[in-house]
Parts: sequence; C-alpha cells; structure tokens
Amino acid sequence: MSLTIGILLFDQVEELDAIGPWEVFSYGLARKDGCRVVTISETGGTVICAKGLKVIPDHSLSNAPALDVVLVPGGQGTRTEIDNPVLIDWIAKVAGDCQWVTSVCTGSFMLHRAGPARGKTVTTHWASIDRLRDEGDVTVRDDVRFVRDGNLVTSAGVSAGIDMALWLLGQLFDEDFAREVQKGIEYYPSPPYTAVI
Repeated sequence: MSLTIGILLFDQVEELDAIGPWEVFSYGLARKDGCRVVTISETGGTVICAKGLKVIPDHSLSNAPALDVVLVPGGQGTRTEIDNPVLIDWIAKVAGDCQWVTSVCTGSFMLHRAGPARGKTVTTHWASIDRLRDEGDVTVRDDVRFVRDGNLVTSAGVSAGIDMALWLLGQLFDEDFAREVQKGIEYYPSPPYTAVI
C-alpha cells in the first residue's frame, strides 16, 4: 500500500495542532512500506509557530507530492491565512483528490473557506464555535472531540487532533493497528485535576 499524508504549515500555526498528528502518523507510517507523512508550507521556508517553535517543512506548495490525506491545523495564523488565496486555492485543489480531508482546531475555517467543509457537519476549538457558525453553510458541533462527515474529519482544539489522527489510522488500516500506535506513543490521557490519582 502506498500512502502520503500531508500536513500544511504556516506562520502562527498552533504547535500541537500539527505536531500531535504528525507524531501519530509518523510513528504509524514508519512501520508501513510505501507510506509517509510530509509537511508542506507555501514557500517551503521556515515556519514560526504560535509559541515560537521553528519548523522547516519538507515541501513547498509547488513541489509537494500528491496526497492521499491532507491535514490543516489551526492557531492564530488561520485568522490571516484564511484570506491567503494561494493557500486557500491549494487546499481546494488538493482536497478534491484526497481520500481524507482533515483539520485540527481552527483549521476548519480554512477548509470552510476553501470549500470542503461547506454544507458539512464540523467542529473546531471551543472558543471559535460561534464564530464558525457565523460563517454560514455549516453545522458546527460543540460537544465532540472530532466529527466525520463523509471523507471530511474535523477535530476540536489542540490535543483533539491526536484523537482524530489515531481514529484515522484505524480507518486507513485497522483498529488494532491504531491501538498499537496509541500504545507505542503511550497516549492514555489522564490529565491532572480531572483524573483520580
């Protein structure tokens, strides 16, 4: 099986929105011949994330490989990139050929602007639920970690992208494989103040 997952990066992207799913996908796909996860930005140059992490993408939009899955993360950068026609047009074009189109957090706004989320049921970060509803032509759920509508999967804020990425591995391969990845990265959330110690 050949599979390429692409994660879009841009300045002021929320670190964990991109890196959380990247960890899940990279850990899993490293065990599958012909499968890979790549990062992509508009120019291929260094991206400065929301909290200062600097990331050098694998590809620019112009030399990115064909994708089977695209993931659009969120963060403060979406507030400006939503009006970047280069990124929005690229998302619209690439999404049409993808098996799965996904987002984390406010990346759903970019999917809405580009078209794949229009007329669909989606979710986003809890603080942006009403703002996304105000965009129109979308049904927004505010009580879930992630939502699937056809081949579109949107997740709530930050850490919810890890949940979505694990679920997606289960769809791409099988549930046992996704559980092996979950175990491998020791993802068993038990946050302080909400879990019994």
